[in-house]
Amino acid sequence: MDASSSAAAVRERKRQREGGAVPSMAGGEAEYVYLPIAEALKASGIRVCLFAVVIEIGAAFRSRGTDFTLTLRIADQSRTSGISVTFFANNTALLPCVRSSGDIISLHNVVVKVLHGEFFVTIEKRFSSFALFGGMVSTEFRPYQISMKHQGTKHDNQILTQMRMWLVYHPPGLKDLELQLRNIKSDSTFDLVCKVLHVCEAPSGEWIFYVWDGTDTPPTELQTRLDMEAVTPTPLHPEEAPLPREVLCTLPCVGTVLRVFSNRFSKEILHLQKDIYWARFCNITCKQEFGMWKGSLLPSSRIRLLSNEDGSVIERLKTYDGRFATQVHREPMASLHMASDITDVEFKRAGYTTLMESLTHEQVTHKFKTLVRVVAAYPCQGKELHSLLTGDYCLRLTLEDPTARIHAYVHKDDAVSFFGGFLTLAALTRKMNRLLGVPEPEDDAEEGMAGGRNPPWIWCCLKSYRLGKYDPWGSRRYRIFGTEIRD
Repeated sequence: MDASSSAAAVRERKRQREGGAVPSMAGGEAEYVYLPIAEALKASGIRVCLFAVVIEIGAAFRSRGTDFTLTLRIADQSRTSGISVTFFANNTALLPCVRSSGDIISLHNVVVKVLHGEFFVTIEKRFSSFALFGGMVSTEFRPYQISMKHQGTKHDNQILTQMRMWLVYHPPGLKDLELQLRNIKSDSTFDLVCKVLHVCEAPSGEWIFYVWDGTDTPPTELQTRLDMEAVTPTPLHPEEAPLPREVLCTLPCVGTVLRVFSNRFSKEILHLQKDIYWARFCNITCKQEFGMWKGSLLPSSRIRLLSNEDGSVIERLKTYDGRFATQVHREPMASLHMASDITDVEFKRAGYTTLMESLTHEQVTHKFKTLVRVVAAYPCQGKELHSLLTGDYCLRLTLEDPTARIHAYVHKDDAVSFFGGFLTLAALTRKMNRLLGVPEPEDDAEEGMAGGRNPPWIWCCLKSYRLGKYDPWGSRRYRIFGTEIRD
């Protein structure tokens, strides 16, 4: 290398440090050189240009100063794990508004830095710019959002096509691990795309996310001991205390709201507490407790915020909208081909009401017809059960559908009609066992011992009432009426 070439190389390195990736001009058109992310990491401190896929979307919030900030995570073929990019602007309208994970971003004159061994990309207001393009489902070459300083080049379309082709075989998120609530299984890990409706901290210090995707969790097989109901009643909700009514009334009335528990704080909680977001919960697990589904975040779990225009979000909303096409699809998904004929009801022509619709009803007292499972009863066996037909006792049933659990009572005035007459103890026990899904006893089975139960779906009529004039909502109870168990 001669002296003049050596001097030119020194000037070029100095220009990159001081002026960044200033484009060269070919025929009056800007020419930018895009680096793979892995190569850009080797150019730490120098302005570079990147073309990458957005795999995580953050939420915009005010920084410690006067600016608003937003963080995205981007990836390409050279670094599929991705790298974070942080934007600053004095107005949220100037920040990237990514429609969906899997969309593509062009970044000009950004700087890769490293802190505590972690690489990240920073944006410089004076020099940096961006453009956002649709992902693999798009054939449009024009950006749907572009910053003021950004200049495209004739090579952008070719790079954009290559990125979309790569996305076809490497979509963000592991689709093979993605489940809807209707498909979840115990003790398996999966991704869940859901709407985060509410976040709160439990008295135990755990964080609880209330999430929903418009589908119903599968009915569980119950393992509780029926003879323990008097001592430890079946709980009505997975959390320690029920939600306040003002929060309960904001939840959807169709589809399960799953409680997901976490014993650690995450930065996404700050955003989720302020507003309602769709999110992807990555690598979470579920288990059953007292016949209720309970989600848990693992140490490896992550929460990725999603845009309302994300493909997975649109898919969930279409599924939910389809449930309202006919009245029958609003009913529990598991009951569509399994609803039993165990009961007769008076209100045959009445429409279907979910338990959540009743819990959030504007009137304390009302009547409705619903489709539920009886997951527990007290009393449920022996002489105490038989005394319902002759004494001053009432029967407490624990009813559930995909939206809620409640206690409902069969008062002494309704007990005879509910069971279909004055029955013998054996006949009464047989009907109660059918209601609770208790399998036929074996010769060596011990009465009351734990065993798997799968209660059938039954129609019943309920009416709500209040015990206290001055606390109508707190004293509200439910009573079964106009319902008879068939022989």
